[in-house]
Amino acid sequence: QVQLVESGGGLVQAGGSLRLSCAVSGRPFSPYTMAWFRQAPGKEREFVARMAWPVSTHYADSVKGRFAISRDNGKNTVYLQMNSLKSEDTAVYYCAATRGAATVIPGQYSYWGQGTQVTVSL
Repeated sequence: QVQLVESGGGLVQAGGSLRLSCAVSGRPFSPYTMAWFRQAPGKEREFVARMAWPVSTHYADSVKGRFAISRDNGKNTVYLQMNSLKSEDTAVYYCAATRGAATVIPGQYSYWGQGTQVTVSL
């Protein structure tokens, strides 16, 4: 089993930055594809960013140029650096992992964290 624990969420003003962390335990970190999704109230969970092994990245259009996903294999941790935050970025952010093909579909990820709230105020 793989356990994922997110941290780093909080309240930030529009235009500000946050860095989310996802600590991975239970299995070797590689070669999982790691991803971040988010879910706002009343909306479906949506893809934000993913990093396939070793460093191939892909972003949702809505965050491209503002968010950056990275991984520290020595620390078994994945990060999501979020800059120039907007009110529409407000959501619960989830870390996910899969050993399958890199994908943007939530249902194809086997492992999920509990989520961390990000709130962007105007």
